[in-house]
Amino acid sequence: MVLSILREKGLLRSPDCAGGKSCEAARCSCCAAVKSRAATLSQEQPAAGRAPAAPGGGYAPGTAGKEVHPLPAAPGGGYAPGTAGKEVHPLPAARSAEVTWGTAGKVFSGEWGKALATRQERKGASDERPVGAPPLAAPGGEEEAEHTDAPGCPHCDPLSQYSHSQLMEIGADRIALCHPTRNCSTIARSIDHTLLRPNATQEEIAKLCEEARAYCFASVCVNPAYAALCARVLKGSGVKVCTVVGFPLGSTTPTVKAIEARDAIANGADEIDMVLNIGALKSGNDALVLEDIRAVREATRGRILKVILETGLLTREEKVRGCLLSKNAAADFVKTSTGFGGGGATVEDIRLMRETVGPLMGVKASGGIRDTQAAEAMLLAGATRLGTSASIAIVSPKKTGDSAASTDANQKY
Repeated sequence: MVLSILREKGLLRSPDCAGGKSCEAARCSCCAAVKSRAATLSQEQPAAGRAPAAPGGGYAPGTAGKEVHPLPAAPGGGYAPGTAGKEVHPLPAARSAEVTWGTAGKVFSGEWGKALATRQERKGASDERPVGAPPLAAPGGEEEAEHTDAPGCPHCDPLSQYSHSQLMEIGADRIALCHPTRNCSTIARSIDHTLLRPNATQEEIAKLCEEARAYCFASVCVNPAYAALCARVLKGSGVKVCTVVGFPLGSTTPTVKAIEARDAIANGADEIDMVLNIGALKSGNDALVLEDIRAVREATRGRILKVILETGLLTREEKVRGCLLSKNAAADFVKTSTGFGGGGATVEDIRLMRETVGPLMGVKASGGIRDTQAAEAMLLAGATRLGTSASIAIVSPKKTGDSAASTDANQKY
């Protein structure tokens, strides 16, 4: 093989030279220089069975004893496909792609978009910090960091010494952890920050998530198409993603509602607010109502399920039956209304619902809650969760001027 390489390079005499075959002998004085060169090339050849190195340190395909041409390097360090002896063109450099969130494929922009990017950078840095390290300082000097989901999490540490069963034994029926900021309040942790308008844009939903993160709301409540976006934006924040099923009429079949619920959970939803079959309830068809709720309950095991009664359309007796059927189907909450069916939450309805389901089941008041006074009245009457789009106005009573005006248009959520 070495001799053939020398002949190709023009370094070896042809067989019809003066010495003939003796040119390959060591005693041939005319080819002594060639022999020295051959020895050098032998040391430079790769081991048997190995192809010559290609640019960048890789090897082109080939077998021992065959002539192999290295593959040219493609931009970015990759190699273009090809076989030995064929001309190979480098692969074009890959174009940079922008990552978008949501199914519509829009790229978010604006100040809140920059804030998201900054947070992701900060989170990336915090991921490398050891558990128990001091939290990173947020812009403005405020100490704030993401949850680490570990025993040493600076926000969850006060509860880390207790097990889940111990907390339940001393009276807790739900355990919620978040990292409070100066904007948080006791009421904020009971609020589902809501935007269910059909014309809500991706930018508005992302802004909703940023507000929920900043004010420590319990969750954001959005239409199913935005569940994946909210799950992405709120990852690691402690704020849950809530979405709706059978909304707002409740007239779809139990199978359709169950499929909706499974899809929402697959997209990142933590909580499901379903509308029960209002027509069946008013018709006295309790068996269908129970089947309706149970179908969604089976599809949401391990997630929170709230049943919307649409109390503005029901009599007192129908409200009681709706609550009892929801409780029998093992739902976690009963909820007053969708905000689209006329009427909203009233103190009387909340008291009735609490009396009917008892102290261990959740009661969510939604619809028409616009200020702190109304929110506190609902909580005193027995509500454990509030659904409202006027959340910031409720937790920031001193700044209600602008907030109240901006949320009135969104109140039918």
